[in-house]
Amino acid sequence: MFGRNAKSEIDSLIGIAARIEGDLCFSGGLRIDGEVHGNVIASEGVDSVLIVSEHARIEGEVRCANLVVNGFIAGSVHSTELLELQPKGRIHGDVHYKLLEMHGGALVTGKLTHQPTGEPVFHLAVAEASGA
Repeated sequence: MFGRNAKSEIDSLIGIAARIEGDLCFSGGLRIDGEVHGNVIASEGVDSVLIVSEHARIEGEVRCANLVVNGFIAGSVHSTELLELQPKGRIHGDVHYKLLEMHGGALVTGKLTHQPTGEPVFHLAVAEASGA
């Protein structure tokens, strides 16, 4: 479900009856069953997993390494590793991803942008222009 290299351990849970007002920062694994009205941001440089269950609702930006969405996100999404959109997953916002797995029934209203893993094109162009 999380891909081959993703961390599969969930450290924290936002329950179905919980509602968070404000930004949420986490590291490790987080499962959201409730509502978050604010940004959900994983610590940089840490292998993070965010699971947005079918009952969950996030209104804000989401940034993490591995993301599984079966609920609703209204805001931009940035996944540096794997983004899995399950059948009831809904994203209303632009999506930036490295790897994407999209199940039938999932919906994205926004722009999908693939983030390549290699060197930036600008860096290659400068190196070739300088004769390096």
